Amino acid sequence: MPQSAPRAPSRFATDEPDRFPGWRNLPRRSRGLSLRTLVILRWMAIAGQTATVAIATLYFHFDLPLWGCLAVIAASVAMNLNATARLKRTDGSLPDGRMTAAHLGFDILQLSVLLALTGGLQNPFCLLLVAPVTVAAASLPGRQAAFMGLLVLVATTTLFFFSMPLPWQAGTELNLPPLYRFGIGLALFTGVIFTSAYAWRVAADAEKLELALATTQDVLQREQRLAALGGLAAAAAHELGTPLATIQVVARELLRASAKGGSAAEDAALILQQAERCRDILKRLSQQPEDGDSAFAEVGLKALLEEVIEPHRGFDLDFQVDVRTASGEPAPRVRRLPEVIHGLSTLVENAADFAGSRVRVRAIVDAGFIEIEVVDDGPGFPADILPRLGEPYVTSRPQGKARRALAAQIAASVAAATPGRKARKGAAAPEPEAIAPSQGGMGLGFFIARTLLERTGGKVFVGAGDGGKGQPRGARVAVRWPRPALEIPS
Repeated sequence: MPQSAPRAPSRFATDEPDRFPGWRNLPRRSRGLSLRTLVILRWMAIAGQTATVAIATLYFHFDLPLWGCLAVIAASVAMNLNATARLKRTDGSLPDGRMTAAHLGFDILQLSVLLALTGGLQNPFCLLLVAPVTVAAASLPGRQAAFMGLLVLVATTTLFFFSMPLPWQAGTELNLPPLYRFGIGLALFTGVIFTSAYAWRVAADAEKLELALATTQDVLQREQRLAALGGLAAAAAHELGTPLATIQVVARELLRASAKGGSAAEDAALILQQAERCRDILKRLSQQPEDGDSAFAEVGLKALLEEVIEPHRGFDLDFQVDVRTASGEPAPRVRRLPEVIHGLSTLVENAADFAGSRVRVRAIVDAGFIEIEVVDDGPGFPADILPRLGEPYVTSRPQGKARRALAAQIAASVAAATPGRKARKGAAAPEPEAIAPSQGGMGLGFFIARTLLERTGGKVFVGAGDGGKGQPRGARVAVRWPRPALEIPS
């Protein structure tokens, strides 16, 4: 169990969003638009503005301030050429919120100046001021989108008071009354607020659907990985059956040939015991429990905890089992689900590997939930592993404590039984080198345990233990179920 400082202030370090770290890499509307998209949108605006000025001048013969309009459009062209040059130097396919806000702000100012030269609020094309705000509401965070909206409202107010006359046919002049221009400005205000709010709401709903889809895909990937691991486990159980049987046969022959009570007999008995345990584990992995099997029988909550820690006793660790209930009521009886037993057993095994001297397994029963926590007094979770804890092939497992003890026991027995070895006089016997099968683990244990426990309706939380000042902080892994998911109705 790769083990660092928890995240305050929650009791457990991992919040729900961190269960799926890939969410952070999704395109979010708060990240704006890509530079390539902004360049394309501006070229479209430039083409439309140029076509409008050309038609009004050449076809309708309106008396436009032609050079002023062309200068404003040329400024937009220069802005786009600069953005195109930058696009060639950088990756313009990535969204950028600040860049999007800057470009949309420029577009609002450019369009406002062009409208001021061609009639202000009397120009029907003033409706186009709504477009940049709508884009901002759909692609920028609230503060920047609100600033874009405020910029349009300021521009609208300015156009009401300061603008050139609306160009019209030669010899005629069109002057709309101030009340009408006020109505146009008010309609523009209302349109900006309504369309931006609508775009914001639609974008928010789309983002939620996107996150839900990403969550579903992540869960499906985890289930596929778990199914693949189940197939590998069944194949391993089949392939390892023959060599385990051979090991047991040879160990029995060594036991018969060894003197009773000797070190060789003890070694042979130990090999037989561990080989039998391997066979039991592989048998459980390869079997599919059926309805009505004893694996689904009910059991007392404390008895369930005792069953979980029993395979891990026997080393230099103090295992503490405790059940706490609200108001001192008796502990409930729970379903003996194989997923729960295997998942909790993995958590206890990991805690034993990292613990210094103690592992505590506690069940807390409240009115609405049952929580089981596994706490050790080891070094705790490393900061670089904690955000990715629960993903497959993520581990920092050192040489496990329980396996070190077993390896040291075997190495010491072999050294004692090997003839011809004499220690130098006055020299201490060298410590046997521990050979731990779990050294450099694959990082699958916690992933499988978490997936199995969550399949039963539980939620897994990780955090720091309760080590005091000057002591190892330890690690805590807790699983919380709603009571109906685990408890047997009375």
